[in-house]
Amino acid sequence: MDFLQLVLAGALVGFAMGVTGVGGGALMTPFLLIIGYPAPVAVGTDLLYAAITKTGGAWTHHRSNHVVWPIVLYLAAGSIPAAIAMHWFVLDEQFQNSDLFEEILTRSLGVMLIATCLILILRNRLPRVSREYIRQSFFLTWVTGVFLGVCVTLTSVGAGAFGAAVLLMLHSRISTVRIVGTDIAHAVPLTLIAGLGYMAQGFVDFVLLLSLLVGSMPGIHLGSLVSPLLPEKLLRLVLVTILGVLGTYYSIFI
Repeated sequence: MDFLQLVLAGALVGFAMGVTGVGGGALMTPFLLIIGYPAPVAVGTDLLYAAITKTGGAWTHHRSNHVVWPIVLYLAAGSIPAAIAMHWFVLDEQFQNSDLFEEILTRSLGVMLIATCLILILRNRLPRVSREYIRQSFFLTWVTGVFLGVCVTLTSVGAGAFGAAVLLMLHSRISTVRIVGTDIAHAVPLTLIAGLGYMAQGFVDFVLLLSLLVGSMPGIHLGSLVSPLLPEKLLRLVLVTILGVLGTYYSIFI
């Protein structure tokens, strides 16, 4: 695809992100795989794309006092070392040259897409940690960070809807808007560190990254304007169906 086509593709995915509210990992990475990019390039490029696009959102939430920084620190204390460890010990050069590398990335992506699909279906029915377990909830927040560090590094999926849903369970006393702001603030350093690891190994396509940024920014804005005009149940049904089909395809049939 040439630059203009990639810009239009970025605008299309950005529009879908703006309409559905689901982050780029669950939509952008599968899209890049569909149009022919290798899994490591799709994941690595999308991670840096996410780091750049989420920075503005994180700053906006911070200025509105919608970021709970102690939770961000607990998450990062688990996720950043996990992301570094994944690149250092797992995604090493020997593994990258093996036949399993792309298969593991795509199957891991499929599993995370299915998990995100289930989270979207069940998010209003998920249990919440009670006030009596606040101290334990912060330990579980660290554990969640480790899990997100592994999953986001492997698939670029998890730092959005999945991470926010888990935080809502662990910190039910905190408003949803502050959970969302906290999740976005944590996603910035995590996706940046994970993306830089792929870049150091040569798995980031900078022309692709630039074209996605150019196209997706107006696409996200347009999608966010259109979203209130569309039925929420229909949007969720379409999104869940897409994630479920893609997740099943990448986890079972690839």
